[in-house]
Amino acid sequence: TPPPLAGSPLSIAHAKGWVEEAFKPAGTRVEWFFFKGAGPAVNEALTNRQLDFALQGDLPSIVARAAGLKTKLVLATGVPATIYIGVPPDSPLKSVADLRGKRVSLFKGTNMHLPALRLLEANGLTDKDLRLLNLDTAGYLAALSTRDIDAAIGAMDILRLRDKGAVRILFSSKNQSPIYTRQSHVLVTEDFSNRYPEATQQFVKTAVEAARWASDETHREEVLRTWARAGTPYEHWKEDFDGEPLRVRLNPNFDPFLVSRYKDASEQAYRFRLSRARFDVDQWIDQRYLKAALN
Repeated sequence: TPPPLAGSPLSIAHAKGWVEEAFKPAGTRVEWFFFKGAGPAVNEALTNRQLDFALQGDLPSIVARAAGLKTKLVLATGVPATIYIGVPPDSPLKSVADLRGKRVSLFKGTNMHLPALRLLEANGLTDKDLRLLNLDTAGYLAALSTRDIDAAIGAMDILRLRDKGAVRILFSSKNQSPIYTRQSHVLVTEDFSNRYPEATQQFVKTAVEAARWASDETHREEVLRTWARAGTPYEHWKEDFDGEPLRVRLNPNFDPFLVSRYKDASEQAYRFRLSRARFDVDQWIDQRYLKAALN
């Protein structure tokens, strides 16, 4: 089966076995788990102490942190990812504002949820103004094809249906305000990083090396083709990343811009009642391992 991981430097490290290699001398076994239920399912596994590290989007980890799950963000991966809205090709809908009262799908609780709410708000809508259905990727692609929904707010997968002539793109966040994009990161449980700081450092160092390798423009072709093995066609990765330097999208740094995006996401998650509490984002992002790796 193809690796179900793409779009980040960590997926390159996974494809090339670099993490396993890094831990081989210590005799440490590395296990990868992939969750169909995305961020919310990862939170459950973290709560049950089944994971040490997780590659996750901003919203699910904000929700978990606000609920008291003790994690630290150690590395940024894949910023900023595009969101798309797809509608049937002959749909009368012309703009985001036209979604009022329509059946619209959204994979709730994932890092798609927050930029979708921001986009609706900018167009004078709230989620209450739509008939919002919670569907995963396979679910919304099927529902769009059979016209069981009027629109889907989703990721690059929507381009597959567009290429078949089954969908028209109503909106793309590409080249739009960064508030309509979504961020991802690698986090570690506080318990693991406190008990195994060396192993945490080794993991971050390997991920940073992968980011450096994947950010090299001479590797662009190989990077996009490796990601394509996870199921999204090479042409779509090429289109989505077109005109953008890899080092911008694959930057592992929590620079001031990204930190402010996380603070904003945390604040909005609370305002939109997706999370239960506010917390200190500066305390949550732990840059020690990243700085040591960069040095």
